[in-house]
Amino acid sequence: MTGTDMHNEAEDSGPSGYAAARLHLLHSKARSGPPRRAALAELTDQWLTGLFTAGSQGARGVSLVAVGGYGRAELSPRSDLDLLLLHDGTAPEEVAALADRLWYPVWDLGLALDHSVRTPAEARRTAGEDLKVQLGLLDARHIAGDLGLTTALRTAVLADWRNQAPKRLPALRELSEERAERHGELQYVLEPDLKEARGGLRDLTALRAVAASWLADAPREGLTDARRRLLDVRDALHLATGRATDRLALQEQDQVAAALALLDADALLRQVYEAARVIAYAGDVTWREVGRVLRSRAVRPRLRAVLGRGRTAPERSPLAEGVVEHDGEVVLARAARPERDPVLPLRAAAAAAQAGLPLSPHAVRRMATGACPLPTPWPAEAREQLVTLLGSGRPTVQVWEALEAEGLINSLLPDWERVRCRPQRNAVHLWTVDRHLIETAVRASEFTRRVHRPDLLLVAALLHDIGKGRPGDHSVAGEIIAKDVAARIGFDHEDITVIAALVRHHLLLVETATRRDLEDPATVRAVAEAVGTQGTLELLHALTEADALATGPAAWSSWRASLVADLVARVSAVLSGEVPADPAEAAPTAEHERLGLEAIATGAPVLSLRAQTAPPAEPSGDPEPLGVELLIAVPDQAGVLPAVAGVLAVHRLTVRTAELRALDLPDGVDGSVLLLDWRVAAEYGSLPQAARLRADLVRALDGSFDIGSRLAERDAAYPRRRGVVAPPPRVTVAPAASRHATVIEVRAQDAPGLLFRMGRALEDAGVRVRSAHVSTLGANAVDAFYVTQEQGVPLPDEEAVAVARKLEEALRA
Repeated sequence: MTGTDMHNEAEDSGPSGYAAARLHLLHSKARSGPPRRAALAELTDQWLTGLFTAGSQGARGVSLVAVGGYGRAELSPRSDLDLLLLHDGTAPEEVAALADRLWYPVWDLGLALDHSVRTPAEARRTAGEDLKVQLGLLDARHIAGDLGLTTALRTAVLADWRNQAPKRLPALRELSEERAERHGELQYVLEPDLKEARGGLRDLTALRAVAASWLADAPREGLTDARRRLLDVRDALHLATGRATDRLALQEQDQVAAALALLDADALLRQVYEAARVIAYAGDVTWREVGRVLRSRAVRPRLRAVLGRGRTAPERSPLAEGVVEHDGEVVLARAARPERDPVLPLRAAAAAAQAGLPLSPHAVRRMATGACPLPTPWPAEAREQLVTLLGSGRPTVQVWEALEAEGLINSLLPDWERVRCRPQRNAVHLWTVDRHLIETAVRASEFTRRVHRPDLLLVAALLHDIGKGRPGDHSVAGEIIAKDVAARIGFDHEDITVIAALVRHHLLLVETATRRDLEDPATVRAVAEAVGTQGTLELLHALTEADALATGPAAWSSWRASLVADLVARVSAVLSGEVPADPAEAAPTAEHERLGLEAIATGAPVLSLRAQTAPPAEPSGDPEPLGVELLIAVPDQAGVLPAVAGVLAVHRLTVRTAELRALDLPDGVDGSVLLLDWRVAAEYGSLPQAARLRADLVRALDGSFDIGSRLAERDAAYPRRRGVVAPPPRVTVAPAASRHATVIEVRAQDAPGLLFRMGRALEDAGVRVRSAHVSTLGANAVDAFYVTQEQGVPLPDEEAVAVARKLEEALRA
């Protein structure tokens, strides 16, 4: 159907004709993207023109104006129609009647409408009071009626905007920053708001407004394509959901990707992130230029008063060879020759980061187009400048983004392209893979004083997840890439080996500390063999903390830090030649023995709660809470693990570690006692009293407390997100993890009472649980159980696999 055909059908059939033509256009596979948006705006213009002509009956002094997104002809399938009925004030009753003839047909079709009826003076006054109204009028476009009236308003609004720009632009910037604070950064969010998030469509509107002020202009490279990509995604999202939504929810991403002929949801997000990155960088540069211009205007009158009419150029302060600071930015010196100085981009970047100043986009563009490539291996200066850049802390981020915007990072590190803008579908991660690597380097810069080789730490931080762009285990793939990159950068063989080991084992410490029994000598020896040296262990400890801190708040805590520090101390002792003690030979403490004797005497559980703290992060600070140590001695019987786990779940206590073992009692004492040494924390509020926990545990063990029913009631009320299906649980047997027990690993969706259900399933499988190591990352539970036969020996391989299968079936059920 041609534009003329649509026009004729819309005219001949009124609202129904427009609706049919609109529906045909939106679902026509032959037209999409900018042509469809333009055609939809044209079709809507023609329909509204017909309504206006029929309702106005040739009246003068009135016009219909499209504003905002409709004014820009950027109509998505479910976009609002932003309309202004403009009149000269001579016939208000006729204008009111015309408004009804316009608005009601729009509402009758179920289209969203944002409308107003104003005179030019009222429109200007409202714009002066409301910044959002003024921004909408900047995109005013005539549809029907008195063209002179519309043109006069556009001219006046633009003049007002330019006259008021010194006051309005700071307000617009503040509005943009508040919006970014609420909606996050489009280039990192897993369910981004295409319009409101930083780097989204609203920011493009703000950049157009800045350009209209004539004070500054955005870098135009890539902006048109970025706008088209985001609008195309929004069109597909509207058609997929049938709603006027700008939030790209997880459950719609596959459908939107298919509509855009993209491989999968990850490819879709990567396109969105790349567009958002272009827009966000353009915004940073533009607002920086606006600030510079406004500061210059504020200072110039005072300088003229002091110095007369003579103009003084800003000073150029040297920062490094070929690099100077000029008017708050880092630029190239006049004598700099990028085509003869391959280290210049890294030297300029390092100087900017060290000074905490932005890199001039003009300087970056000049280096990107004119700099000669670095030789392989890099010269020592280039390697030192990279380390300086990575070790500069928070300013590294904006400098790195400037280099990325012009393609310099890919020139320096070709492997970077595979992780650039790559989403991480894990709620624990705040960032894309590439930004996470930079954030890790920023965090690692805080630890450079505590390691002997800060250069190796910083480079390993930059590369530790570089393998996520490849198939398979990213640590294994990353080790290979890291060796190649470290050699290209110019490290010697010994340093390359250390960097590769850090990348290969960057998850080793935290995974071992949270999922393995640190009292088991096999655990400590395995880590020591993987690490190899004290120097590597020192670097790995710092990298582990930097990586976790850069991941997000759910990935690191005082508790995890204490477990990792404990593991590092044990491994360090082994690397120094000490032999780890066998826990089976360890004598019970006086506290353990006291609880055990009391349990035998009373024939019932005995509890002890004791708060634990870690040393303060700052010398003058307070100790940080690690949780509470819960000691339980109970006469040996079946069902202890699910009973304790269930009681704790009912009381909303989170279990961090759980150790169970038979307690050796003094000679002459009859009976056997199980000792449970657990670390727990309250989900919220304060801890329950020990007496109440003990009473409920007694009832759970004698069968009078139906924990399953209580937890089922809570589970029924547990909030779930509609349309989101959690991945199925996975249960595996860890080979050769311990010589004392079989280690069964569980990965499942976290939920109230999960440990209770797992404990009950293991009891039903007829195995004894020696210890449990519980870790929760976002919505994911990652747990490890050390289990034995009744005789206290590891399970045979076939039995271990069968137990794992039964546990997985129980969790799936």
